[in-house]
Amino acid sequence: MANNLVIVESPSKALTIKGYLGSNYKVIASIGHVRDLPKSSLGVDIENDFEAHYISIRGKGDLIKEIRKEAKAANKVFLATDPDREGEAISWHLAATLGIPMEKTLRISFNEVTKSAVKAAIKAPRQIDMNLVNSQQTRRIVDRIVGYKISPLLWKNVKSGLSAGRVQSVATRIIVEREAEINSFVPVEYWTVESLLHADGGKSIPVHFWGTADGKMKLNNEEEAMRVVNAVSGKDYRVSSIKKATRHKAPAPPFTTSTLQQEASRKLGFQSQRIMKVAQELYEGINLGSEFGGTQGLITYMRTDSLRISAEAQEAARDYINEKYGEKYYPESPRVYKTKNGAQDAHEAIRPARVDLEPQKIRKMLSGEQFKLYKLIWERFIASQMESALLDTVSVDFDCEGYLFRTSGYSVSFQGYMAVYEEAEEEAQNTADNPGEVKNIRLPDLKEEQKLSADDAIPTRHFTEPPVRYNDASLIKMLEEQGLGRPSTYATIITTILARNYVKREGKAFVPTPLGEVTTTLMKEHFSTVVDYGFTADMEDELDEIENGKATMLEVLKSFWADFSLQLQKAEETIGQNSIEVPPEETDILCEKCGQRMVVRNGRFGKFAACPNYPACRSTKALTASPAEEEEETEKKQPVPTDMKCEKCGADMILRSGKFGSFYACSKYPECKFTKARTRDTGVSCPKCNAKIVTKYGRSHTVFYSCERYPDCDFSSWDMPTNEICPNCGKLLFRKKGKNLLVCHEADCGYSRELPEAPAATENQE
Repeated sequence: MANNLVIVESPSKALTIKGYLGSNYKVIASIGHVRDLPKSSLGVDIENDFEAHYISIRGKGDLIKEIRKEAKAANKVFLATDPDREGEAISWHLAATLGIPMEKTLRISFNEVTKSAVKAAIKAPRQIDMNLVNSQQTRRIVDRIVGYKISPLLWKNVKSGLSAGRVQSVATRIIVEREAEINSFVPVEYWTVESLLHADGGKSIPVHFWGTADGKMKLNNEEEAMRVVNAVSGKDYRVSSIKKATRHKAPAPPFTTSTLQQEASRKLGFQSQRIMKVAQELYEGINLGSEFGGTQGLITYMRTDSLRISAEAQEAARDYINEKYGEKYYPESPRVYKTKNGAQDAHEAIRPARVDLEPQKIRKMLSGEQFKLYKLIWERFIASQMESALLDTVSVDFDCEGYLFRTSGYSVSFQGYMAVYEEAEEEAQNTADNPGEVKNIRLPDLKEEQKLSADDAIPTRHFTEPPVRYNDASLIKMLEEQGLGRPSTYATIITTILARNYVKREGKAFVPTPLGEVTTTLMKEHFSTVVDYGFTADMEDELDEIENGKATMLEVLKSFWADFSLQLQKAEETIGQNSIEVPPEETDILCEKCGQRMVVRNGRFGKFAACPNYPACRSTKALTASPAEEEEETEKKQPVPTDMKCEKCGADMILRSGKFGSFYACSKYPECKFTKARTRDTGVSCPKCNAKIVTKYGRSHTVFYSCERYPDCDFSSWDMPTNEICPNCGKLLFRKKGKNLLVCHEADCGYSRELPEAPAATENQE
């Protein structure tokens, strides 16, 4: 019988580790957090030094009992949750739940799920790092206060069910402000002039107008462009200068969480949520069969902003590069990349756990997504340790009647790291200063003063383009540059603002909805601190200081509350003075009765077009979904990752939308068909049959309440049940959805009572 217990977060990770440890160890999974703040109340005693009230997470009672039983029977309990703030906090909650004194905790962590890393960690346990725990607690408490204090004001003044989040509100603001830039953009006219020169041997050389001997010159209108065209028409061009150089192009560093999400978005077209899901699978372990040592963790921990690489990994890369490509492909000394200031350096950069596991060797054991992402990580790491590429560059100027035309190109004289990997480049935007110049073509041998004939010069009219909308890659880059959030939160931020309908996708781009624009305007007016880039970035720095022992949780929370409470008090007094309406979305359909442009409305059976003059004009029309709307609807139906694990096979559970609402399903479907209803016990008895009333989630994840015995008992309600009794008729009172009101549902009673405080947030409103 095993007398040592190892607790990890996920069942798939547990399965991997079981293969590394002997029969003396039992490995079980907590399946994420076991305790959290309650969802029905704030759960933070602000007046008593922000004391947090943690409770066991609903639905985990049986799992907690099992863990307690195993822990009681074990001689040693090793807490092996993920090696970051969240993982440290989960270990702390586990220790509290199991009643393990802090001084007796055996906390272990490893950057890669490999046999050597796990065994080394078992030999060197430590106590729980309370600085890490308090950093996570501070983030959780601040986010809870922001969400629970602001959300009721949004429900009351904008729309029921809205919620505010600290970083999510800032991300929405970024997208809203970019859309405002696009809408206010005034195009500027500019012209280009291009020609095709003919060298000896029939080689054609495309060139573009650059300027004169005095410097670069813009062509602002047709008159200026035609002046150049008329001057050079029918004339020969003379080579006025040839500039050649050899350029060393260094490889990109190995991936951090942020750069992995950006590059996988550009190269693979993956969305951030999908990237992190697949990376988690690669980290926790894949069964590669007996040929490659069974189940293996293929990459190091995927939540990091460090560029550090271990000496062992560098040596493995050096040996591989020298053997595969030769010594000239490895630099004189190992490459060391400097991690930017403020980054958390607890873990290495993202790299393959074993260099010898080349992507092609194990392709058959990986899914298509796993192979693509692993190949990207593996190649980026190997390239990051290789010699620079050598590029022979050439830039040639041609003179014709005092006007200079230019072309440039390069050839690769030594591939270096480019033999393995090239970084994807961001799409360049044409402007009047950068008019899409001709570059990187292979040029024939040319000599100064050589003359070349030319085709007629061609003038082209252009207009400057507005800023481009953000996509996954560019939004993540912006968040990182501004210091907003942390690498581990980017995917969640994007998922949240999409789910709340503050933002929608059009193709790969993010576009704010009218709801997102109105909410951002309200937040900027009444809660400027919350949506301020500087405040949000400073909060991340303060969380880092708590982690590093330079600040305390209480100091940071008191400082935050001192400013936030004043804004909250002022907002409660002024936010309802002006009517706030979410403008309806207009269509191109004209009302057949009164000629007004119809707007989109939501009805029982979905969206439809309605006359804006309702109720004077009641004309409606069915809507045919546009391709963009169909794509958006498809996006809404995409499965949402969860922290839950399949009870049958240990794979990730996902949240799916079905005909009758949302439910949890195994991500390995159809191989595994395990599903679980998405319900939550309210603690209130059904007024019809005395069974439990549970929270249920309908289409688009809307919340309602019904008897757990449904359909045998048909009780259901949109309003939240309470345990309060009506003083008139003795029946249950319900909290009116989105309102600060208790009501009796008995038709003949009519009792209602105003509540002194705003309604508590429901599960999908936090």
